[in-house]
Amino acid sequence: MGLVAATAAGRRRARTLAAAWPHARPVEGATVADALRAAWTGCDAVVAFLATGAVVRVLAPLLGDKRTDPAVVVVDEAARHAIALLGGHAGGANALAAEVAALLDARPVVSTATDATGLPGLDTLGWPVEGAVAAVTRAILDGEPVRLVADATWPLPALPENVHLAPPHLPAMTGPTSAGPASAAPAPASTGTGPVVPTPPGDDQPGGDDQGWRLLVTDRIVPLDGRTAVLRPPSLVAGIGSSRGAPAVEVTDLLHRALADAGLSPASLRCLASVDLKADEAGIVATADAVGVPLETWPVAELAAVDVPHPSEVVRAAVGTPSVAEAAALRGGGTLLVPKTASAMATVAVARHAPRGRLAIVGLGPGAADLRTPRAVAELRRAAVVVGLDQYVDQVRDLLRPGTRVLASGLGAEEERARAAVAEAAAGHAVALVGSGDAGVYAMASPALDHADERIDVVGVPGVTAALAASALLGAPLGHDHAYLSLSDLHTPWEVIARRVAAAAEGDFVALLYNPRSRARDWQLGAALRTFAAHRPPHTPVGVVRNASRPGERVHLATLATLDPALVDMYSVVVVGSSQTRIVAGRMVTPRGYRWHP
Repeated sequence: MGLVAATAAGRRRARTLAAAWPHARPVEGATVADALRAAWTGCDAVVAFLATGAVVRVLAPLLGDKRTDPAVVVVDEAARHAIALLGGHAGGANALAAEVAALLDARPVVSTATDATGLPGLDTLGWPVEGAVAAVTRAILDGEPVRLVADATWPLPALPENVHLAPPHLPAMTGPTSAGPASAAPAPASTGTGPVVPTPPGDDQPGGDDQGWRLLVTDRIVPLDGRTAVLRPPSLVAGIGSSRGAPAVEVTDLLHRALADAGLSPASLRCLASVDLKADEAGIVATADAVGVPLETWPVAELAAVDVPHPSEVVRAAVGTPSVAEAAALRGGGTLLVPKTASAMATVAVARHAPRGRLAIVGLGPGAADLRTPRAVAELRRAAVVVGLDQYVDQVRDLLRPGTRVLASGLGAEEERARAAVAEAAAGHAVALVGSGDAGVYAMASPALDHADERIDVVGVPGVTAALAASALLGAPLGHDHAYLSLSDLHTPWEVIARRVAAAAEGDFVALLYNPRSRARDWQLGAALRTFAAHRPPHTPVGVVRNASRPGERVHLATLATLDPALVDMYSVVVVGSSQTRIVAGRMVTPRGYRWHP
C-alpha cells in the first residue's frame, strides 16, 4: 500500500497508517504528482492525503481496467473523510476507506452506488460475472423489474423486491434444493454416451426474445445481450487423468473443448480433480493454474468406490481404480454432464454438483454496537435469511440488506430457531443465525450444529461474551485460570451443576456464573456461593455486572461474605474470584502468577 502526502498534516497521518499496517509505506518523488504516479504503478492500493481534484488529474491518464487498477482512497486535509475514489469493488477501495477511516477517526465515503444504497454489488459476490453487469446493476438500483433465473438455489445475499425469481429454464442441479420458486427443474437425462447439450433458449428463456432485464445464475453458456448479466456459480468439477508427462497444452485444450462442446462455462469450474498419484503431474497442475482453480486429488481407494458409467479394466490395472476422470468428477455426488473424453495422453470428465447452503452462526456481542465485530456485520449483510431471538434481531435490523427475510421468535424457542436456520441453509440459502455474546457459549451454535449435515457450509463468527464484557468492567479478574458455569437447571440437573461448582471451588478457579438467579430459581446462587465460601476466604472478591454494555449497565463489587443474592437477576453475570484475586484501586485483579499464602 502506497501512502502519498503533500503537507505536514498529511505526512503525520500517513505515518499513523504506516505504524499500524506493516504493508503500508510512504512513497516519495521529485513532486507529489511523481510520487502518486509511482504509487499507482508500484502498489496494490494507494492512500493519498491530497485534494480529490489533484488526484483525479494525475491519475486519469493512467486508468486502465478496474479489475487490475489499484484501489485509491483520498483523505482530506483535516482527515474528516476517507473517500473511495477508484476501485470501490474490484480493487477493494470501499473496504479500505472504512479501514482508513477507523484508524483516523474519519468518516468513510463509498464511491459505488450499490454500497451507498446497501445493495450487494454483482461483482462483489466472489463469483465470476459477465454480460451487462453495469446495466443490470443500474436497473436494480432504479427499482426496475429484473428477473432472476437460476438453475438452482444458490446462497446469494438478499436482493431487493424488484428482483423477481423466475421459473428456471436451465439444466437442473441435483441434490436438495428449495421447494420454492427458485427450485430447479428436472434435469435432462444423460444417455451415458455423450455430453448433455443444453436446449437453446426460446422466448422468456435466458437469451430469448423478451426485452426485460435479466440476472442469470448458471454454468451454461448462454447468449448475451445488453440487458442480461450472468453470475457463474462454482458448480462444475472436471476430473482429469493423464499419462505421465502429458503436455499442459494438451490437457488444457482437451478441458476447454469438452466444456465448449457441452455448452458449459469454464468460469463455473469449482476445481480440477484427479487421483493423488497425479498430484504433481506437471500438465494437470499447469492446467489448474491456467484456469485459476485448485487441484484436488483423492486416494485410489476412494475413487475406486465411486460408481461410474464407463469403468476400465485397463485403467484399473495401471492405477488401481477403474476410473480416474469420471470418478474424480463425481466424488461427493453430482451429475455427470461430460462422460470421459480422451486425447492422446489425457482424459477429461465433467460433473455438475449441487449448491451447498451457507449457515453463518453469528455472535453479536454483549449488546453495544461498538463491541460487535466487523466480521459479524459482514455476515449479516451477506445473508439472505436471518434467524434469531426477536430482541437480538431487533438490534441489527438496520444492518440487513433490503430484501432480507427475517425469521424471529421469542424466548424458549431455541430448538425451533436452530432447526429453521438449518432447514433454510439446507435449501441452498445464505443464512445467518444470530445470538448474543458468542454464539458458541451457552447459545445457538451447538443446537444448530446438532442438525447441520454435509449439505451445508458452516461459518462461525466469534463474539465478545457477556463474561468478557463484565470482566472488563470489573478490572482483570480473568488473569489466571477460570471456569464458565451456568446455574440454570432447565437443561442440566442441579446435581450435575452442584458437582461442577464444587470442582471449580476446590480447584480454585475464578468462576463466571451465567443464568445466576431468576424469579423461579432464587436459591441456586446462594447454594453456589456457600460452596465457594467453603474453599476460599470470606474476603474473596465477587463482582456482579448487570446489562454489561447495554442501557442500565451496573457494576457491583462485594465479597463472598457480603454479597446479597437479591441484587442478582438473569441480566447479570457473577464473577467469583479465586483465592488469589484482590481488589486494587476498586478493581478486581487476579495475578497472572500464582502465589501460595500459607
